[in-house]
Amino acid sequence: MEIRNIGIFADVDAGKTTLTEQMLSLTGAIRETGSVDSGTAHTDTLPVEKRRGISVRAAAVRMCWKGCRINLVDTPGHADFAAEVEHSLWAMDGAVLLVCACEGVRPQTVTLWRALRQQGIPVVFFISKTDREAADVPRVLDEIRRLCPDTVHVGDRDAIIDRICAVDDFLTEKYLDTGDLDDSEVFPRFYSLCRGGKAFPVTEGSALRNTGVDRLLDLMVSCLPAPGNTGRLCGVVFSVRQDRLLGRGVWVRLYGGSLENRQGVDLPGRLDPLTGKVSVTQQKITQIRSAENDDLGALSAGDIGVVYGLGNVDVGTVLGDRTLLPRHVDPGRFRSPLISVKAIPGDPGKTEELRTACAILSSEDPLLHAEYHRALREQRLNIMGTVQLEILREIFRERFSLDVSFDRPRINYMETLLHPAEGFAAYTMPKPCWAILRFEMKPGKRSGGVTFASTVDHRLIAEPYQNQVRQALPIALSQGRRGWPVTDIDIRLVDGSHHLIHTHPLDFIVATPWAIQDGLQRGGSLLLEPVMDYTFSLPPNILGRVISDTAAMRGEVLSTENESGGVLLRCRVPLFDSVDYPRTLASLSSGRASMSASLHGYRECDRDETLPRRGVDPLDTAKYILAARSALEGGIYDG
Repeated sequence: MEIRNIGIFADVDAGKTTLTEQMLSLTGAIRETGSVDSGTAHTDTLPVEKRRGISVRAAAVRMCWKGCRINLVDTPGHADFAAEVEHSLWAMDGAVLLVCACEGVRPQTVTLWRALRQQGIPVVFFISKTDREAADVPRVLDEIRRLCPDTVHVGDRDAIIDRICAVDDFLTEKYLDTGDLDDSEVFPRFYSLCRGGKAFPVTEGSALRNTGVDRLLDLMVSCLPAPGNTGRLCGVVFSVRQDRLLGRGVWVRLYGGSLENRQGVDLPGRLDPLTGKVSVTQQKITQIRSAENDDLGALSAGDIGVVYGLGNVDVGTVLGDRTLLPRHVDPGRFRSPLISVKAIPGDPGKTEELRTACAILSSEDPLLHAEYHRALREQRLNIMGTVQLEILREIFRERFSLDVSFDRPRINYMETLLHPAEGFAAYTMPKPCWAILRFEMKPGKRSGGVTFASTVDHRLIAEPYQNQVRQALPIALSQGRRGWPVTDIDIRLVDGSHHLIHTHPLDFIVATPWAIQDGLQRGGSLLLEPVMDYTFSLPPNILGRVISDTAAMRGEVLSTENESGGVLLRCRVPLFDSVDYPRTLASLSSGRASMSASLHGYRECDRDETLPRRGVDPLDTAKYILAARSALEGGIYDG
């Protein structure tokens, strides 16, 4: 049986979950159609999802249509859960993008479309809610065409012919000679273009009235690609599922090979900073289940399933050969949330329980990046927005029986080097040890990140020790002299030495943060603040107010554009001034306005924002050496 792995994407309230329910019902996968309003939707499995009627976690469901098995991944629509959307992209070969027939193309729709195109994922558009009184399909179709000129309405045969002739000279000549083409030539070629991401079909319907859903299913099978097979074992963990009886399971998309019950699976373990190699541990699969919790027993290439028995593997873990992953699957890269909060247990005696709960949630969503700062007695979480905080509070209460509150969200700044400087460390006492390092450090170009190079001969610092320097740099730069992560810096290792007798295998791990912090101290620090690009879809009557607010928030207006019934406003504003603006906008517009945001970059600011140092300052040399040695000897350094 052929397989399709398809994600379904939409802005909030576009009818995504309702459409999923109708497809499950139409294909016979469920007996009774669930409802978002009543909390019975099959893809909303968490209590908070059922109660609020929004999707928080990606959920996969199976259905069969005309001899093809469709693994459909329902993704959250709210921007605060964009991380879950990013993870789900790793599992799919094609996508359905919903656009509401009343609201049209919203800012979040544009964000989703760009993300899908950036990953090269073929897309079918579905104009939803056509049964509504305010529905305007021609208008929305024009908006979709402005978003993507290569879209073609599947009911317009002439437009389909125009599209295939634009890329196929043979069919163009035949069409010019005969004045028409056979359906046997038109549609297979059109479907091929769609599967290759060179044409994007559009159809419409109402999930609530079950109109157009069968046509959409046909397009999903014919216009979206089947999975390939890498041959050797290759898969990725893209989400986590908690089962009351089976415990922790992980959603796996398998790109090659197979998995079976009781099979041993090699998993990446700790990084050895001396060799640069990652150790391997093995876990045995206990169960493989479908989205409906049926016992599958095995998973084959191209399929999706829930695997139990792999322990606490994180989202983003790769099973098998990661070099075989498709281009759009990069589980090593996560966006950096720009806001963090302190989580505070209602009962101070439950601090350890809160730490455990945060670690579990962080393994399921790496962007939370749970950190406990022992010296500050502070548990922090990264978040995407304030709605996510409300959901987290409920999850802590329902899943972990913890009453948790949060302090005011804090902007995550960065810092960089102000002036060129040298960083030096001579770790030669107390014996046995020997690691001498000298770095040249210069301010880098804005948004250039960290660059590193070495001009030191391997006879002075052996290659394994230079590898240690590279491995230790992320730790060394994780907090600068102001306490923020360091970026936009060029670092060159220009001198140093190891000792044939006295150098301990991990001495350069100790010396690198010491030398880097020395250079940062000498060169001075420059604070960088995040700046956001916002796209607002506004009623005309509040345009002037939002422009005025933008100026008051130290922002600039980039463009305005009239759209049907409203105005599209693009602005660039520092996050510090605009972090609470979504609530202001909702109040101003009575919920009729919408906005999407993306990080533009970082720029200098003159605020004095500092973080207390976590751990021992490397420039407090005696304490730092003692602490570093204890940590390394205890085996807790993970690179």
